[in-house]
Amino acid sequence: MIDLAVLRGSSFVVLGLARSGLATARALTAAGVECVAWDDNAGSRSAAVDAGVELADPGSIDWRRATALIISPGIPSRLPAPHPVAAAARAAGKKIICDVEMLARAVPKACFVAITGTNGKSTTTALIGHILAQAGVRCEVGGNIGRGALDLAQLGEGGVYVLELSSYQLELLETFRANVAVWLNVTPDHLDRHGDMAGYVAAKANIFARQQSGDCAVIGIDDEPSRTAYARTSSRPGITAVPVAFDRPVAGGVSFRAGRLIDADGYSVDFSDVPTLPGDHNAQNAACAWAVCRWLDVPREKIVDGLRSYPGLPHRQERVASVGNVVYINDSKATNADATARALSSYRDIYWILGGQAKEGGVAPLAPYFDRIRHAFLIGEATDLFADQLEGKLPYSRCGDLQSALDAAHSRAQRDAGGPAVVLLSPACASWDQWKSYEHRGDAFRAMARALPGAQSLGMAA
Repeated sequence: MIDLAVLRGSSFVVLGLARSGLATARALTAAGVECVAWDDNAGSRSAAVDAGVELADPGSIDWRRATALIISPGIPSRLPAPHPVAAAARAAGKKIICDVEMLARAVPKACFVAITGTNGKSTTTALIGHILAQAGVRCEVGGNIGRGALDLAQLGEGGVYVLELSSYQLELLETFRANVAVWLNVTPDHLDRHGDMAGYVAAKANIFARQQSGDCAVIGIDDEPSRTAYARTSSRPGITAVPVAFDRPVAGGVSFRAGRLIDADGYSVDFSDVPTLPGDHNAQNAACAWAVCRWLDVPREKIVDGLRSYPGLPHRQERVASVGNVVYINDSKATNADATARALSSYRDIYWILGGQAKEGGVAPLAPYFDRIRHAFLIGEATDLFADQLEGKLPYSRCGDLQSALDAAHSRAQRDAGGPAVVLLSPACASWDQWKSYEHRGDAFRAMARALPGAQSLGMAA
């Protein structure tokens, strides 16, 4: 837990008491910093009381006493409509911040590596943390992945915090400075929370705010908003901007393709045989991790060792089981078409399970990958929409639920596949029609796949 004693004398209101919010309220309480908290969920309020947190009904909050509102990033503070507590805080002229901002205030001498992007940020964050830890660097990994920012261990000067930051978190930062900022890519997402694409990009660009001379920005430049971000950042005096690009050399940067990366000086690394980093998208993640760790003076051989020993993350192209020549892959984190495209581009002979709560555009943008797919198995609310989009282009079956889809995919794959094939859960949808979260969905798929007749467990907790 982070020691927030430096904030004594201030008074905070904490809104949202799930993972990050409860950690925030606990850290403030433990440090003797005045705070009250609220969550609309009765179960979350009960857990907070058990942890010694003082609750305050929204209508009873005295905003004259409050220094700021600390809001869980998943709760809207502006769009599409502000939570009433956020609206009250803004009307009272109070700052609205998040737990990452509190971390920055508590440990100002630490080094912060911040990672954002529409896709790939969790893998890149975990990969950087893994490489640094394997190389003996004192580091903590968290933020929008794993533990909340204030649940991390206290690191002094020279310690490195590796933080995944969502657009929701980035727009709530006031003093946080990324010593190394990583921008992977940007495609349309979360537009309801940011108003439009311009608002989404602006929130992401806050990762570069407050960088100073001597800091580094690692930026993927394979989409137009990212190229614009690179142009702006590279023109700032004293900031070293490192471009990362697919399939072409870039001056002063890192290029990548299908498990191979090439550093600015021509040094080449092949990690195509690492099963936890398949596909060009993971080559981008690895290239960005490489650039960060080189900037932090990690020896090249240590970075290579870290790439090769990376265990992967659950729900991100996680190899969970095999039966004969067929591998079963849990990519439940792919909640939009762009994320699913990254999985489809990584394999051939795919038996594809997809569906849930559809996002704008559905799976129409995935047509370039349809020749890789043997059969699609549709589940959830998106079934009719996806059936219309796949009609005449790809054979599909309406399966309703995940277990039925897996059983059908397993039967067909075992019957048809003469060589290596994959049964891939990559839904291109949110999970909330049938599951509590993408993790809940992915955990269920993993258990179902490992329960298939003749299944050999693969990967984590195998």
